[in-house]
Amino acid sequence: MTLVLLLVTAALAFPWAAAAAARRLAAVLPPKEACAAITSAAVLAAGGTGAALFGLAHVPFLAGLEQLTLAQVATEWPAALPVAALAAVVMAIQLVLVIRRWFEHRSLLARAWVAAADAEVDGEVDGDLLVVPGECPDAYALPGRHRRPGRIVVTRAMLQALGDREREVLIAHERAHLTGRHHLLSVAVHLTAAVHPALRSLRPALDFHLERWADEAAARAVGNRRLAAAAIARAALAGASAARPARGPLLAVNSGPVPQRVEALLGPLPVRPEAPSARAAALGLVLSVLACAVAAVAIAYGLHEYVELAAEGIRGR
Repeated sequence: MTLVLLLVTAALAFPWAAAAAARRLAAVLPPKEACAAITSAAVLAAGGTGAALFGLAHVPFLAGLEQLTLAQVATEWPAALPVAALAAVVMAIQLVLVIRRWFEHRSLLARAWVAAADAEVDGEVDGDLLVVPGECPDAYALPGRHRRPGRIVVTRAMLQALGDREREVLIAHERAHLTGRHHLLSVAVHLTAAVHPALRSLRPALDFHLERWADEAAARAVGNRRLAAAAIARAALAGASAARPARGPLLAVNSGPVPQRVEALLGPLPVRPEAPSARAAALGLVLSVLACAVAAVAIAYGLHEYVELAAEGIRGR
């Protein structure tokens, strides 16, 4: 039984290592690959955590399969029922938090679409671009909803703050968010953070690399990385004073640490590194996620074997 508890501890501790390895690996990868690494690590680590808790919570079910009463289980292993109950409570809390965050995301998206529909009356629509009136410079990508394609929402004040070529960068940046379906990655990592506290640190890291992904797409679209850097800096400066609510899945050009994004655009084109540090970070991430998954499977198998042994011992008396 000690081995099972050690496996549980490992399964719940490894997401901390996975999150650290994912952040380190993302820092040396191109933006697109960095986003894939962070999202994969978050989803797999959350899955391993949930599997470990499920393995603990279904001890009474295993006892029922072996035709043992809960009293007999408590006699053979006094900690079994309290641990199983605690795991079930934690899983219930996780489920409530995940559902709550999902509905918050859907509610925010619905309100954004209502606001965009209202703004169309006085706004201008050109394909996926919606220019709305407003004195506050603002721009964001509005994901599709109910079979409606996504849109790029930009205020007239933001367009007035930029030159013609800078507007091209802005629109290309937001369009990259839509075509890459970046909001799905953002929401996935946001939901996993409700499963394990270690995964909360991945949300800001993902947001930064999503913006970097869109930055590089905009730079390719206009064929000038310096122009893209200048446009992003100007758009961020123009929108710095705009008071806005939490965006959630609505990704904007002035999100994340803008100085680091501008500095990256002024540097060389990002490529996949071959340095030993990158390989070490990738290996650490893979090992952390695999360890979490293996520990979860071992928990389920170990508990099953333990209950079978306990049942045989009771029947042999």
